[in-house]
Amino acid sequence: MRRTLSEAPASSGSPESSVDKDSGQGVRGQAQPDSGPTTWTAEELRSAVVRGDVSATEVCQASLERITEVNQTLNAFTTVDADAALAQAAALDRDRTALAKLPLAGVPIAIKDNLCTRGLATTACSRILTGFVPPYDATVVARLRAAGAVIIGKTNCDEFAMGSSTENSALGPTRNPWALDRTPGGSSGGSAAAVAARLVPFALGSETGGSVRQPAAMCGIVGLKPTYGRISRYGLLAFGSSLDQVAPLTRVVRDAALLMGTLAGADPRDATSASEPVPDYVAALTGNIRGLRIGVPRRLLETGVDPEVTARFDAAVAALRDLGASVTDVELPHARYAIPVYYLVATAEASSNLARYDGVRYGYRAPTDEHDGLTKMYSRTRDTGFGAEVKRRIMLGTYVLSAGYYDAYYLKAQQVRTLIRRDYEQAFDTLNVLVLPTSPTPAFRLGERVNDPLQMYLADVFTVSANLAGIPGVSVPCGFTRDRLPVGLQILGRPFDEATVLRVGDAYERAFMQQREEPGSLSRSDRRG
Repeated sequence: MRRTLSEAPASSGSPESSVDKDSGQGVRGQAQPDSGPTTWTAEELRSAVVRGDVSATEVCQASLERITEVNQTLNAFTTVDADAALAQAAALDRDRTALAKLPLAGVPIAIKDNLCTRGLATTACSRILTGFVPPYDATVVARLRAAGAVIIGKTNCDEFAMGSSTENSALGPTRNPWALDRTPGGSSGGSAAAVAARLVPFALGSETGGSVRQPAAMCGIVGLKPTYGRISRYGLLAFGSSLDQVAPLTRVVRDAALLMGTLAGADPRDATSASEPVPDYVAALTGNIRGLRIGVPRRLLETGVDPEVTARFDAAVAALRDLGASVTDVELPHARYAIPVYYLVATAEASSNLARYDGVRYGYRAPTDEHDGLTKMYSRTRDTGFGAEVKRRIMLGTYVLSAGYYDAYYLKAQQVRTLIRRDYEQAFDTLNVLVLPTSPTPAFRLGERVNDPLQMYLADVFTVSANLAGIPGVSVPCGFTRDRLPVGLQILGRPFDEATVLRVGDAYERAFMQQREEPGSLSRSDRRG
């Protein structure tokens, strides 16, 4: 059975969570009662399958049942490949002697719909790729299959990953499991919502300007952006080639480390992948950050940040200090230019990458009559195949690359990008990591920013710099607002030092947060579908 799911019914809920009402932080040790495989972490699931406590088929069935139960409300999945997933799980169960060698044995995973999956539709949630079925797997998908992960299906996203709310999807918006009238963030909102709502224990997204860290923060889960080149991009539909990265979303930091061990490493099919050695990320999670030097770019936080986000962030910084880290303020003098630089570089690269979608080589072609020429067919196909935000970015990018404007805009943006990267290099001469909020606000309401692109773009103000500089970063939950909306703490590190970034996130998570609670908007009393 293969289902394409695009319905996104309206609903709202009143989420509840187990948080300390004074600090907004999760309360250690108040995990929800265990209600089966969908509440387990990826590491727990893998261990249970290897021990024989539960079969890979039973785990897969539990995930599919959970998707049937709540996806109509969330619209997190666009395609569920139930038959193939069950067949893959059954194959694992038939060869139990091999399970112990598989690092992700029997663990269900969802894939963002801009990563190629052999024999399964890949549309980037755009009309222009309607009907496109790749004949090959992206390298990350092939590595997941080889590691024993079970591919459940594809998740919703902003069209070609262009957006910060998942409202630009041609298949309708995804809803935030913590508050169904709000966005899950974007562009990897479907993957983030699927993990937060316990449909799968982890998922793949992609990052161009914060598209994994921002939805992770808004959905109360973990999102890791790796160093540029750390994970192969072969099979990722290109948006901004100097910025794009494949990235994991998980419920706990330890699962992110587990997944990184499978995904990271050089790939001969991707010339931009790096040959840097891949460390044991799980072994790096010692729980000890005593003596680490942490920088806080305070000046960036002086304006435009929601007071409740500031309060949760300040509490998180104090907690890191309590764990033995040394915390100092740091200057990033060019970071305030990151948003305009990003939207010049990314749109220029998008206008070039998306030129290939012309109605000839891929997917959708607009209907024409016998008197229409080739140029009219191109024009109609791109006009009706692309959504409004994608067309806006193609036009912006074409403009900044055009004769007479290239030096003034694109070249200048690349020069400032170099200054931004040097700011981080200088900071990391003396610091191990930097911390700042992942998003300046908690999740905003659906439709609230659709007609104001500038406000939408500002949702990424604290995340785009890491993509411009090519450094790793992770968002971990650091509490809730009074309305029970999750807030994220962002930890940025030196190039190829994901291990330290994860170590800090794990130490904070162990000491101050627990991630086993289910979003209250999906409680069984008021769940739809």
